[in-house]
Amino acid sequence: MNPSMKKVLITGITGFAGSYLAQHLLLTKKYNISGTYLFGKSLSNVEYAEGKLNLIKADLSEEKNVLDIIQDVSPSIIFHLAALTSPADSFKNPTTAITNNISLQVNLLEAVRKHNLSNTKILIVSSADIYGRVAKNNLPIDEETPLIPTSPYSVSKIAQDFLGLTYFLTYKLKIIRVRPFNHIGPRQSPNFVVSAFAKQIAEIEKGIRRPVLKVGNLQAKRDFTDVRDMVNAYILAVEKGEDGEVYNIGSGISYKISDILNKLISMSSSKIKIEKDETLFRPSDNPDLVCNAGKFISLTGWKPQVPIETTLKETLDYWRNII
Repeated sequence: MNPSMKKVLITGITGFAGSYLAQHLLLTKKYNISGTYLFGKSLSNVEYAEGKLNLIKADLSEEKNVLDIIQDVSPSIIFHLAALTSPADSFKNPTTAITNNISLQVNLLEAVRKHNLSNTKILIVSSADIYGRVAKNNLPIDEETPLIPTSPYSVSKIAQDFLGLTYFLTYKLKIIRVRPFNHIGPRQSPNFVVSAFAKQIAEIEKGIRRPVLKVGNLQAKRDFTDVRDMVNAYILAVEKGEDGEVYNIGSGISYKISDILNKLISMSSSKIKIEKDETLFRPSDNPDLVCNAGKFISLTGWKPQVPIETTLKETLDYWRNII
C-alpha cells in the first residue's frame, strides 16, 4: 500500500458491481483500495487482483465491525455497495431485505460520523427500482418522478437513499446519492434476468439442461447498461457530484425482456424452446423503467460506451466458460 495514495473503501467489493469498481480503480493507480465481503465463495470475482486489494471479511450488520473498519481504514472515499440486491428475493424474505439494507447503511454512516470523518466522500447506491410503477406520462424517469415502490427491496432502497440525504442535511456528511438503472454483464448472479437466460442457454449447449428455457414476465421493459459503464459513472459521481444531490444513471433506452431473450438465443446454435414458469413472476412488476440521466450527463459528460450486444455476448461467454 502506498501511503501517498487516497484510501478507498468499497463495501461489497466481491459483489457484481463492486468487483468491477475495484478493477477500474486499480487501473488508475491512484488509490489504496480496501473492501468488505461476507462470503468466501465471492472471492472468485476479484481473483484478477491477487495481493492488490485489502480484503476484509465482515458482517456489516454488526455495529462494532463497521466502527472498527472505518477506524482502521480511515477512507477518503467510500463506495457503499453492500446490500441484498434482488427485488424478486425480497418478496420471499421481506423483513430480511429491509432490515439488512437499512442496518448496514446506518452502521456505516454512524461510524463515519462517530470517527469525525467529515471530509470523507460517500457514494450511496440506491436503485431505479424505487420509482416502481411509473405512469407513461412520467417516462423517461428523472429525479423528480414520484416514488411508487412495488417491492420490499425498493422500499429498502428508498430508505437508503433518504438516509443518505438525512445524514447530509443533519451532519453535513459529504454524501452523493445515485439511482442506477439495471446494469448487466459477466459475473452477475443468475438471480437476475439476463444472467439467468445466459446461464440456461450455456447449460442447454452443454447438454446438462433440456432445450427448454424457463422465463417469467417477458413484457416488462428495462433500461440496461453495461456494469463497466455503470462503475465508471460511480467514480465520476464521487469526483464531480455535488454533496447532497441525487443522480439517475442509465442508458436512456429500454428494451422489452423478450427482445433481450431473442438477442441471446440468436447467439446460440442450439434449438431452444421458451416455457413460462409461474414461479418466476413477481407479485408486482413495473411495466417500464427508462432513465433520463440528463442531470448526471450534463454534470459529468458520462455516456455508456459498451453496446448491449457486446454485453450480452460476454455474459453468455462467461457462463459458457464456467459451466
